[in-house]
Amino acid sequence: MRISKNFLKSSLIYTLAGALPMASALVLLPFYVRYLSTSDFGALSIYFSFAYFIQLLATYSFDTSLYIHFHEYKNDSAKLSAFTSSAFILMLGIGVFVGIVFTVFGDLLFRQLFAEKSISFQPYGMLAVFTGIFQASFKVHGNLLQSREKPELYFWSNVLSFAVIAGATIWGLWAFPNSLMGPVGGRLIAAILSGLWALSRIFREFGIRFDMALMRSTFSFNFYTFLYQFLQWVINYFDRILMVFLGLTLAQVGVYNFAIQCLLIIEFILNGLHNSFYPKVVSTIMAQQRKHSSPDVNRYYHGFISVIMLLICLCILFFPWAIDVFLKIFSNKPGYKESIQYIPYISVIYIFRAIRLFFAAPYGILKHTKPLSLIYAAVSALKILVMWFGIRHYGLYAVIGASILAALLEIVLLRSALGTRFRFQYNFWKILIMPGILFGMIVTLEPIFAPAARDLTHLFYFLSCLILLGWVYRNEIKLIDPFHILR
Repeated sequence: MRISKNFLKSSLIYTLAGALPMASALVLLPFYVRYLSTSDFGALSIYFSFAYFIQLLATYSFDTSLYIHFHEYKNDSAKLSAFTSSAFILMLGIGVFVGIVFTVFGDLLFRQLFAEKSISFQPYGMLAVFTGIFQASFKVHGNLLQSREKPELYFWSNVLSFAVIAGATIWGLWAFPNSLMGPVGGRLIAAILSGLWALSRIFREFGIRFDMALMRSTFSFNFYTFLYQFLQWVINYFDRILMVFLGLTLAQVGVYNFAIQCLLIIEFILNGLHNSFYPKVVSTIMAQQRKHSSPDVNRYYHGFISVIMLLICLCILFFPWAIDVFLKIFSNKPGYKESIQYIPYISVIYIFRAIRLFFAAPYGILKHTKPLSLIYAAVSALKILVMWFGIRHYGLYAVIGASILAALLEIVLLRSALGTRFRFQYNFWKILIMPGILFGMIVTLEPIFAPAARDLTHLFYFLSCLILLGWVYRNEIKLIDPFHILR
């Protein structure tokens, strides 16, 4: 099965556009640390997590449902128009309902979650509600553009949204220093403009009509997809809220979030590398009679995991120095430097994220998503339980430990839940044992040697990783002809 140039071009455009939210976090980081204290930065991460939760509620999985039903109805323009228009009207109705509920009960909810903390529902929580509601329309419209194979419009709409977020946030931070009005208000302005633009395009093209029968036909699918998306939110965002609820200070949340933001470069490269070869993985597996992880598929992931291992070691080696220089240039706020001690422990989580992509790939390719809700319910429960019982004694280390244990459980469950639909055949050393050795070495040696000799210890990780990779891939290295490469 050959992959067309247009498909690769579209995949690249969608990948770049999808990376813009991550890029905005990196671009805005110097401005955040310059104008916000660690406590403010911690509060900001909570408001952004809350806005994404509101977006999930207002979307109610129509980002996925509309993507699927477009292909079902694309040859029936009347039905497609009715379904599309009805979906956006229903999302607006959900958004209005959510807005009313949180207007009435939002303050009570925040007081229960954040008792005696300098974080309240008014005004920033309310702004986050409106942000999430408008972001929902823009999100679903973007998925519809992907379904209709309009990558250029999808890309430029996301670029303009990113530009508005960045511009409004930077101006707001300058105009209202030591306040969240800039970043929260900037995100709201971008969400309103993007959401209204998306709604105007939808209703102009598909009209304004509502067909309840069509909506009922998708409610069951939407519910289970929403459950999966909600569990993903719990795993990736809820920890900030839970940290404050369980007694950590906003400053500690800010330190943790700053370390996470600094390491987004690993996630950016991880996603980019995986997206670069994933279409070939899809085509290889779809061409098989009996679905399995063939040597051709495994080869991509062997190299992918090896590159991520080296990248993690390099980040652990250089980021403490880079963060120190970064803070001297951009910030005079105390506290951010505390994040350096957590960098090695957060970095190793990406070892498991790389392995996870190998075991998660068949679920999307085979469209076998039914087990995922149960898998991520178990993963979410484990992460919450470890944080609940560990934060009081171990602080941020309990949060990081919970993420590591959740990632391990996720891999185990993804590996076992496919049953006979897909057969994994792989080299244990290259997929599991080699990354496991690096993980064990870092978490064992870091607390023992790094406090006295940080740079030397981190250099040892990198050199050990090179030696380990050289030994595991010794047979492949022997086959390399340097003179052929030079020619």
